Amino acid sequence: MKRREFLSAVGTTAAGLALAGTQTAAWAQETASPKHPFVQEPLPYKPDALAPLFSELQVETHYGKHHAAYATYIDALSQFTPAMEITVMLRGSKDLEALVINAREKARELGDPLFNNAAQLWNHNFFWQCLSPTGGGKPEGELMRAIERDFGGFDQFSEQFCTASTRQFASGWGWLVKDARDGKLSILTTSNAETPLGTGKIPLLTADVWEHTYYVDYLNRRADYLAAFMDKINWEFVASQFVKTA
Repeated sequence: MKRREFLSAVGTTAAGLALAGTQTAAWAQETASPKHPFVQEPLPYKPDALAPLFSELQVETHYGKHHAAYATYIDALSQFTPAMEITVMLRGSKDLEALVINAREKARELGDPLFNNAAQLWNHNFFWQCLSPTGGGKPEGELMRAIERDFGGFDQFSEQFCTASTRQFASGWGWLVKDARDGKLSILTTSNAETPLGTGKIPLLTADVWEHTYYVDYLNRRADYLAAFMDKINWEFVASQFVKTA
């Protein structure tokens, strides 16, 4: 079997296994280790804790099925891939972020499935941390001052972030990022699994705008979902990313 055919087959199988039933309980117990660093991080709150942003069914479907599928795929690759280059990459990447960057660089040679699933796993791990049952309000301190400096105020930032994320065509992500060189904040969107990692932009906040994120609760009303999203942002987590320099 050719390398690309194998990747496609494993991806279909892994996604099918994950989507067949809720994986929340099993995956929530798994933690990263030196031998197995590419895991779905535990949900930091109960599936019903984000209401009214998300219902329990929405979270269980998103986290327990879609999110879990990406980790299942990578786990399958690490166990029985015959592609030596991929085996070396999996074993040589010390963490998921490194795997995403390495897989992007090798995507043309190895195919997109490894990057797509690694990036989606990282994006989702990051996404759930951006939210909190007690979130909302406004950031404070240096982060707030940077938002005021680069967007003219928090309300202007909120409007620009929601507008950009709403207008992202098809599946993708909305991001608040910091430039690693000059510290300036900006808003950008990425398609499908693409992520700011390895591009000189430090991710601070993300909104998942794939339809599976909100369709159970909002149908096609992406703008309504994003308005509700702003009321559950974990600004303490965003601030912890803001202090990073690389």
